[in-house]
Amino acid sequence: MAARNPQTQAKRARELALREKRERKREKKAERRAAGGLEVAPELTDDDAQENELSLREGFRVLSAYCTANGQKLWIITEADRSSTTILLPSEY
Repeated sequence: MAARNPQTQAKRARELALREKRERKREKKAERRAAGGLEVAPELTDDDAQENELSLREGFRVLSAYCTANGQKLWIITEADRSSTTILLPSEY
């Protein structure tokens, strides 16, 4: 068996590392799904959560903040009359 080219070995090592990274992402995604699908984003403060509790009781608009599996933050705003829900990036607000 001939010795492998160092470039070929490096390429295989990169491919293996990439596969392992993808597998870790899949595992994390599965864990998030098992825990409810999305992670609550850190910028949704305790005050925001309390405000949402009030909004649910009183029929006001509700704001949610989530982080997708790839780290993209999303805001979800449901109108007070529940007639519509908007999903947007924080930069679009």
